[in-house]
Amino acid sequence: MNEKRTSVFSNGLIWFGAGVSLAEILTGTYFAPLGFGKAMAAILLGHLIGGLMMFAAGMIGAKERKSAMETVKMSFGEKGSLLFAVLNVLQLVGWTAIMIYDGALAADGVLHTGNWVWAVIIGALIIVWIFIGLTNLGKLNTVAMTALFILSLVLFKVIFFGSGSMTPIVDDGSLTFGAAVELAVAMPLSWLPLISDYTREAEKPFAATLASVIVYSLVSIFMYMIGMGAAIFTGEYDIAQIMLKTGFGVVGLLIIVFSTVTTTFLDAYSAGVSSVSISSKIQEKWAAIVVTVIGTVAAIVYPMDNITNFLYLIGSVFAPMIAVQIADYFILKKADAGKSAFQWRNLIVWLAGFVIYRILMQVDTPVGNTLPDMVVTVILCLIVEKAAGAVKSK
Repeated sequence: MNEKRTSVFSNGLIWFGAGVSLAEILTGTYFAPLGFGKAMAAILLGHLIGGLMMFAAGMIGAKERKSAMETVKMSFGEKGSLLFAVLNVLQLVGWTAIMIYDGALAADGVLHTGNWVWAVIIGALIIVWIFIGLTNLGKLNTVAMTALFILSLVLFKVIFFGSGSMTPIVDDGSLTFGAAVELAVAMPLSWLPLISDYTREAEKPFAATLASVIVYSLVSIFMYMIGMGAAIFTGEYDIAQIMLKTGFGVVGLLIIVFSTVTTTFLDAYSAGVSSVSISSKIQEKWAAIVVTVIGTVAAIVYPMDNITNFLYLIGSVFAPMIAVQIADYFILKKADAGKSAFQWRNLIVWLAGFVIYRILMQVDTPVGNTLPDMVVTVILCLIVEKAAGAVKSK
């Protein structure tokens, strides 16, 4: 059977689409209290940490030709991985709802027709994207991405080189540098349980994974920078007001709607892929459509204006998970639990990593919580494995 593999270019495009996102611009606005210099340093450091983790996760899937949740089975066991598959589907439903909510709110700020109208329009477009499918999205994505990126560049020019002057914001202490780094890590971290869903299909595993991570990181940094610059320049944190103040009307609306669709499609699609690892009876495409419908309804019903706690929750679940996988696959070179029900040692180490992350949230470190948590989790994993080996050999 001749499987249709994705090229390095199409993988890059997929992750370009993931980066050109309203959620990234909105998260960027949170950095304004630090002032431009410190905020940029935090954004760059956070993306470096997050990007390295994304690359490690993507490489496991690319080399093994397995979806993200299938690679989790290798370290946590057939049934042990179900915990992460369920948590991943839940975070993806959450992201789908947040993205549709943000998109609808912002679009409604430009054309006042009611949030629910825009939520339905965005939800319907995402379903169209799902029907077209990943391997057939190449040309459509190329057109959408090119248009979006040109519009983003114009927005960047207006914010940073417009006639208005940037209001210098003095660091007011409301956001620490460590917390800012963590907010920058949070976005790439939220893609960790997804990246293998795309790299597993790649013709050239290493090149496609590297291209995916570099393209996503650069675009994501750029989006954060637009959000942060817009908040400093306009004094606004509301994306619709930023669009209006920078002179964007209908053009801004197009950026909002299409960037929401191209990014949220990835969340819904991966929720479908993860659902299959919960039960093989579930069909990928239909699960993705159900997730989109749930996300659309949730976006209409619930307010979702502050997502920082949601981002930290994702970090606390998935940072120790990938730390265990990195130790298991790259350092110990075993990751052989796929056929057993539970790999208890790794599940206990993950739980310890989860608790340590929540504790670290109370401590302000210059590099955020994710990096220290992952280092501790990897060390724990190695110690536990060594101790288990010593017990066995007695």
